[in-house]
Amino acid sequence: MALVLVKEDGTGKADANAYADAAQGDAFHEGHLYATAWTAATAGSKAAALVMATRVIDSMYRFNGTKATAAQALQWPREDCPDPDAAAGELVADDDVPAALVAATCELARELLIVDRTAAPPGEGVLTQHNADFTETVYSKPDTRPMVPRLVQAMLAPYGAYTGGGSSTVKLTRV
Repeated sequence: MALVLVKEDGTGKADANAYADAAQGDAFHEGHLYATAWTAATAGSKAAALVMATRVIDSMYRFNGTKATAAQALQWPREDCPDPDAAAGELVADDDVPAALVAATCELARELLIVDRTAAPPGEGVLTQHNADFTETVYSKPDTRPMVPRLVQAMLAPYGAYTGGGSSTVKLTRV
């Protein structure tokens, strides 16, 4: 059975599986310096990458506010989510999928076409040290790659918190 991409349009679709479609991905990558992985992909691979990127984003982020409807399949649209581009106190419309979320989905989709970021690559976090007398394997925590690239994390930061770990910082809110 072929994948059918169903883009969330802000209505809270119960069958949506992506925040962006291939046309939006194509438009996003027109201005991307490293777009080759996207532009060389087939239509089917692009759709699968957008669906997978949406799954990763939805599972790795705790977005501000709450889902707009109980029946919607994805985390967006949302109610009570502060709009980072508006005046203080203004919210993202509860029938909107922010452009930053669409762009982040397209960027992550391109990254997923390059390498499966959901699987640990062979040798990740392993550093082998050779000594004159023996060889020792040491695990190196800084060598791990985040599932969601830092650029995508930055694009989505105004809308919620990345729960993928790897950071010892805590977001503080002043009242």
